[in-house]
Amino acid sequence: MSDKKNTEIAVNEGFAALANRDVLNEAMADDCQGLEFSFDRVKLPAGGGTAFEIPSAESEESEMAKDITGVIVYNHPAYAYYHDKYTGGNNPPDCGSFDGVTGEGDPGGSCAACQLNRFGTGENGGKACKKRRRIYVLREGEIFPLLLSLPTGSLKEFTKYIKRLLGKGRKSNSVVTRFSLRKATNSGGLAYSQAQFSIDRALTPQEYALLEKLSEQVKAYSKRVGFEVDNTVEPDAEEEPLVDPDTGEVIEPLR
Repeated sequence: MSDKKNTEIAVNEGFAALANRDVLNEAMADDCQGLEFSFDRVKLPAGGGTAFEIPSAESEESEMAKDITGVIVYNHPAYAYYHDKYTGGNNPPDCGSFDGVTGEGDPGGSCAACQLNRFGTGENGGKACKKRRRIYVLREGEIFPLLLSLPTGSLKEFTKYIKRLLGKGRKSNSVVTRFSLRKATNSGGLAYSQAQFSIDRALTPQEYALLEKLSEQVKAYSKRVGFEVDNTVEPDAEEEPLVDPDTGEVIEPLR
């Protein structure tokens, strides 16, 4: 009896708001119909800063956070190619992909076969088509996830984290993840902020049941989030192949 009570308390203090997911479904269906839906964003700092910028729950102003904890309810690749060098604004890319498989626009088609997805086609030997990873993070006590658009320089760390989870038989939406930043420097001497990932705690079975259903919702609505949410983030700081410094292994990025 005591164990059951403690489990219920843990759910109530963690992700109990998701018990009202039917209300969330109805609100999103009614209020978001015909709209380009968006999520509040987590921003990475420029120049190697080590604090995230996140929306404030108290005001319209953003606040700085050294780390963030939450469940990765969904994540997916996002490719964007601009024929002319991107200089800011909300203009969509000439070609883009939300699944890392098929590009839409000019040139469009298979991302794996596209010449623009090759090293040497962009500046400083990088790729002309820029790769990011969109991560939807649900913090405890909230209903709507935050959106973290992960730039190229952090993809290796995220790939390694997912591999560690899978090696333990865990999925990314079965644990609470702690996100932090460290200052890194690329081969050209440019400092940038690199995201770090670690397990904060495992979810209870009750929490996981609630979050698994939310993951499907977010997956469906993620296709409505336009590319412009990624355009205010600093340019990718690292355009080199993902190589494990300990083993020399070339790490294939997540698809």
